[in-house]
Amino acid sequence: MQSLEDEAVARDKIARLLDENGINEPSLIGMLDYTIQLFESQGLGQDYYGYHNINHELAVTYVTLLWASSEKNRTRLSKSDIKHLYVAALLHDFDPLKSVDKPHEKHVLDFISADDRVRSLMRDAGISINLVKILILRTTYPWRGEPRENAERQMESCFGKDSLTRDDQEARNHYLDLGWYLSVIDRIGGYSLGDFSNAMELAKMNAHALGWRPSLIVQRSVAYFEDLLNSESRMCHTILESLPRQMRKNFFDTVLAFMHLRTREISIQADHTYDNLVFVPTIDTMEARRNPEFINSLLTIFAELPRPLQFGRETFEESIMDPDVILNTLRLSSCGGEVIGFAKGGPLEHYQLGSEINDINYGLENTVFLEPLALRMGYWGLQGGRMMRNLFIMQSYSKRFKYLSSFALRDVIESRVDKEQAEFVAKIDPERWDYYRIRL
Repeated sequence: MQSLEDEAVARDKIARLLDENGINEPSLIGMLDYTIQLFESQGLGQDYYGYHNINHELAVTYVTLLWASSEKNRTRLSKSDIKHLYVAALLHDFDPLKSVDKPHEKHVLDFISADDRVRSLMRDAGISINLVKILILRTTYPWRGEPRENAERQMESCFGKDSLTRDDQEARNHYLDLGWYLSVIDRIGGYSLGDFSNAMELAKMNAHALGWRPSLIVQRSVAYFEDLLNSESRMCHTILESLPRQMRKNFFDTVLAFMHLRTREISIQADHTYDNLVFVPTIDTMEARRNPEFINSLLTIFAELPRPLQFGRETFEESIMDPDVILNTLRLSSCGGEVIGFAKGGPLEHYQLGSEINDINYGLENTVFLEPLALRMGYWGLQGGRMMRNLFIMQSYSKRFKYLSSFALRDVIESRVDKEQAEFVAKIDPERWDYYRIRL
């Protein structure tokens, strides 16, 4: 089973599963196509580098239908149940007012209530809007504390508005269970559809969109899976045993791989604490920069960055050999030691930064642009990035640049306002990965 990276492939697989379940109302296919259109029109399609994009929505829908139709599924589901789960899965993360990547359930429900096309398609398919809202509300995460209390109040209101559940506690319990199934599939789905490289990309997308520092990606991913397997163990088991063997294997391979990475991170941090690691920022010669092995070592580290942070992927090799490009590396133990990171940049005019960036210094040839720092996984958070950045600033100053501009997380830039007189040039939401400038 491959990850559903292609919208068209995912759409066809979902439509096929609907047909195999004998659920072939044209309105349900219309709902599928309309949802894809909605995500694309709001900038939440395949090009949006955040976890909650159209690919996630289609993955959850596909896995929901796969689970619902499995011969191993011991849960008794009617066609009406499957249709309601299908519509809830399709729409559960559509937040047209997205200010952060994690959808706000209120915005999702407000949209469903107000959109005439959605309401019409639901009506044609015999779907209860209140039951769909209940299922979506149950995907609230985390399901504890204030988020849960708010969701349960809204669910109670929806139960009272639907004739099927208004006075029937058994029916209420049934839909609560369906919502629970959906909430766990929501968290398992994408990680069961591909190998670990796909899972790591999902984790990087989640981290980038939520504004996490790179040092937190593995740590929080492990906490996420541990919470899922510990707090939702019974439901996880029930769902996973109904999925194909390869999908079960994908999921647990991913969990184990993240745990192994976390162990390695802790080992590196321990070595650093006990002074067994020495970081050496190094300015490499042009002769070294032309060495294919050197270039490949940087390219491997570069590939670990989230895709939006990979500036100049197509011309990476040429840029390393360009004398106008400022470069330094971080090495272990000595100037000839293993490369574990690098800082790279050059004149601002060499970069296309996007229409949202309006830098008044562009064209004045007085600004150096620092690309996002690159470090091997496991070495983030140990001050190596700060060492490379400081050396890059010194190199830029020696080349007579007056300003340095770059991208960084909003809270990082805010911490530099007093220390470096950093100024925001452009704030970019929902990622909070902003463009700033400092005077050298």
